[in-house]
Amino acid sequence: MYEYKFERIELSKLSGKPKEDYHEIIQQNAKNGWRLVQIFAPGIAAYGSAAYYEAIFERKVD
Repeated sequence: MYEYKFERIELSKLSGKPKEDYHEIIQQNAKNGWRLVQIFAPGIAAYGSAAYYEAIFERKVD
């Protein structure tokens, strides 16, 4: 069985770039036993662009 964790990475409204270093978020979660499954960007901002990224992590539950 697995457990899942979802982390939202907000994007700048002007530049569209992440407000946080997503590489660091992934590395930190990996150190805590989480495996990155997927990053996706739901199209919910103006003209269908993303307002944030959603990072999905999983780890095995003993």
